[in-house]
Amino acid sequence: MTAAPALDASALAALAGRSLLLTTDWNDAELEALLATAARLAALDRAGRMPALLPNEVAYALFFDHSTRTKSAWAGAAARLGMQPVIVDGATTQVEHGESAAETGAMLGMNVHALGIRHDRILGEGQTFLREVRRGVDQYLAAAGERRAVPVVNLQCDVDHPTQTLADLMWLRERLPGGLRGRRIAVSWAYSPSYAKPLSVPQGLITLLTRHGAEVTLAHPDGYRLMDACMERAAAQAAASGGAFRVTDSMDEAFEGADAVYPKSWGPYDLMLERVAANRARDAAALAAIERRALERNAAHRDWICDERRMALTRNGGALYLHCLPADIGDEVSPGVMARHALDVARQAQGKVYVIAALLAVAKVPDLARRLEEAGR
Repeated sequence: MTAAPALDASALAALAGRSLLLTTDWNDAELEALLATAARLAALDRAGRMPALLPNEVAYALFFDHSTRTKSAWAGAAARLGMQPVIVDGATTQVEHGESAAETGAMLGMNVHALGIRHDRILGEGQTFLREVRRGVDQYLAAAGERRAVPVVNLQCDVDHPTQTLADLMWLRERLPGGLRGRRIAVSWAYSPSYAKPLSVPQGLITLLTRHGAEVTLAHPDGYRLMDACMERAAAQAAASGGAFRVTDSMDEAFEGADAVYPKSWGPYDLMLERVAANRARDAAALAAIERRALERNAAHRDWICDERRMALTRNGGALYLHCLPADIGDEVSPGVMARHALDVARQAQGKVYVIAALLAVAKVPDLARRLEEAGR
């Protein structure tokens, strides 16, 4: 474990009240201040010295999609800060009965102190929903004359999965000393028989890692492209950072010489778009049919698996394997590869706890640098 980086009090003060809806909303200095805080919180927690920075506050999270790790990370982060975590199935809210996202934000903003949201399966809706909730929270606080900070945290939307990819960045830096500049990283589609997964993890990865000089290769079969805006940003950032960004339809090509590989499934782009109209019409039969067609499309690419042969193509045959979990073992990744990297992916996942805790702390705790320094003495 590397030593926790120093904390910049002025940089942290500038993050007071901030929400994280996309990593691209924050500049490099802001993200570095956040990650330094996450590292410091992780070190304190492992030393048994984590301070209860936000006692008697409520950390509320809405999940409009399945989750195990992110729910656990939200609850773990909030509890470590002394908060009371509350996790709610979004389908049980008044959103299902026509309440607008801004109204939801205003209602929750009355009573909660932090708000996490997962809304990831419908292109064009999740990020818009988060921003409308944020607007509703702000409008309520302004109308009530309250100075209370209620940060909104994106726990995965249709565009990005910020808490996941920031944890991934922390893990890559720990395991690839010297930084990501010049490191080859493969972000690849992989076969899954389960469900048509969102595009947000690969999109979040290509738009975050290209900021740090990494040489990112995105691999996927025909028909599994990502959103144009994310692709364009990744290319522009790679050019600006001295890295590289390329796209291939060969998983083997992406793995060749890679320092790290991140193979996971996502849904076919055209069918993900079809979900939009079916969801707006609340047409359950159409949504089920789209899901079935997506899985049938996936089945044509069963050979897209991270196995021993492909791992042997990586740099010295020893690339770091990453996954946001749960991985479809035997489909996305071979049992042997997963067995060898099981501890690594568990430690990768744990980073999300500290990223979320850092997001809540930087938004809400005055004089945070001093308080964390004192806790470490």
